[in-house]
Amino acid sequence: MTRNALAALAACTALMACASNDPTMMRFESEAGVLLGGQDFGNATMNNTQLMSGEKSYAIDLANRFAAEVITTVHFAFNSSQLDAGAQDALREQANWIRQFPEITFRVFGHADAPGSNGYNKALGLRRAKAVVGFLATQGISSDRLEAVSSLGETQPLVATEGRERRNRRAVTEVSGFVRGHQSVLDGKYAQIIYRDYVAGAGAETVLSGITGGDLSTSQ
Repeated sequence: MTRNALAALAACTALMACASNDPTMMRFESEAGVLLGGQDFGNATMNNTQLMSGEKSYAIDLANRFAAEVITTVHFAFNSSQLDAGAQDALREQANWIRQFPEITFRVFGHADAPGSNGYNKALGLRRAKAVVGFLATQGISSDRLEAVSSLGETQPLVATEGRERRNRRAVTEVSGFVRGHQSVLDGKYAQIIYRDYVAGAGAETVLSGITGGDLSTSQ
């Protein structure tokens, strides 16, 4: 075999190897539907199946979304449970998110920094949690859905210090579960909630205008 023939054979082999890994070429070389068997498609299907069957907790899924999509923590001035303008803005954002899911309950945890006695800081943390609950109630969130108001005082600081620290003076809102007996909660599967969220996630209605059915009428 000549040198030119060997070079041509090597080039052809390399081209075939590249084509076998190219999704565009796979549609011509493989059976129908093979591209739908990709990892992303399979993971999405598995996730939906687990949620619908109750194998995976939809409450955990919503808790992760809540933490990712809104500011869940508000901070306070030293020895205060008053909500400043920034905290109120964050709580309005929380309330807007919470209203989308009337089946969900929430828990608010209050915290304090280190100065002061343990007992005093626990009481201060509780006042902070109640301040958050009170504000959310003014935004139309039923207090029955705020499942529990708890205080952890100074026991779980974000910043380990014995001095004043604003980041430790906080109240945190978390998803805690589902409203018992709510009509949308079906045997632990939450099918209606998942479906409603799926439809809402499809995006806003189009604002485009164009030809309508009446424009196609042949009776002029």
